[in-house]
Amino acid sequence: MKTSDFDYSLPTELIAQTAIEPRDESRLMVLNRSDGSIEHRKFLEIVDYLRTGDVLVFNDSRVIPARLRGRKVDSGGRVEILLLRRLNTSFWEALVKPGKRVNIGTRVEVTNDSVGGRQTKILAEVTEMKQDGIKIIRFSDETLLPRVGEIPLPPYIHVPLTDPERYQAVYAAVAGSVAAPTAGLHFTSQLLNRIEQKGVHCQFVTLHVGLDTFRPVREDNPLKHPIYKEYGVITQEVSSQLYQAKTEGRRIICVGTTTVRIIEQVAQNAKASVLEPFEGWVSLFILPGYQFRMVDALITNFHLPKSTLLMLVTAFAGRDFISQTYGEAIAQKYRFYSFGDAMLII
Repeated sequence: MKTSDFDYSLPTELIAQTAIEPRDESRLMVLNRSDGSIEHRKFLEIVDYLRTGDVLVFNDSRVIPARLRGRKVDSGGRVEILLLRRLNTSFWEALVKPGKRVNIGTRVEVTNDSVGGRQTKILAEVTEMKQDGIKIIRFSDETLLPRVGEIPLPPYIHVPLTDPERYQAVYAAVAGSVAAPTAGLHFTSQLLNRIEQKGVHCQFVTLHVGLDTFRPVREDNPLKHPIYKEYGVITQEVSSQLYQAKTEGRRIICVGTTTVRIIEQVAQNAKASVLEPFEGWVSLFILPGYQFRMVDALITNFHLPKSTLLMLVTAFAGRDFISQTYGEAIAQKYRFYSFGDAMLII
């Protein structure tokens, strides 16, 4: 297995720059693993593929205003900071541009746009350098970060976000992600109501999306790729519901690859086949050959080449099927990546 096995060529015009409105009018490609068939539908028609008793599992993490813009105190040079993960009070892991010009001791004054003549300022100082360009930054007043930050969009999206809520799922509740769990962006409140009326159980876990969502795998051997840990929570109630569904033979359908990762890691840790509640770091890297313990179906978007997300989807559906699917999606001009269309793998 090589990282190049997960590469493909995508025409630039198929990278979605804006979101479809309403959310559930995006396209849906349905992949049936049992017979290898592919169907083309609208996302709102996903209800047709759900059964009474199914458990639909969502990631309720909310994107934080993680992009900060400022200037160096000593030179006035522009600096952009992308928050990745909170370590403790006032200290964060972050990516910085231009990274090579920002060293230990560099101080950056971060400000927001002046509203009504009032401007918020925070001082950021680089205290440590880590691998992969990650830096540890201390902020003078962490409580002001939401005022000076903005919602970060992936680098392949070049159209400004007019409504920050459009990059949040309608059910997003727990702040902590630096990128949206994008499979959830297709759901509307009305669609969720229709799903529940069909007798489908909607459950929510939390996994705060981190660096690996937008970082490509650079190692030739994907097994050498260091996975970036992400913080997650599964409550007692949700773990009990998932365990009961599994023992009763009801399907567990994950909305997004992040949901798959936290559920599967907890299942790996389970003793006596009982799914326990969980709070902690998730570092499961799913590659082809992985044996899924909990997940029966998956709703997901079309992912970047050589990404850990594409590797997970390939592990779930099979390399040949995914290769065929992506070729079909390109031929049918599906929209790719965060604001793009979706697939349901059953």
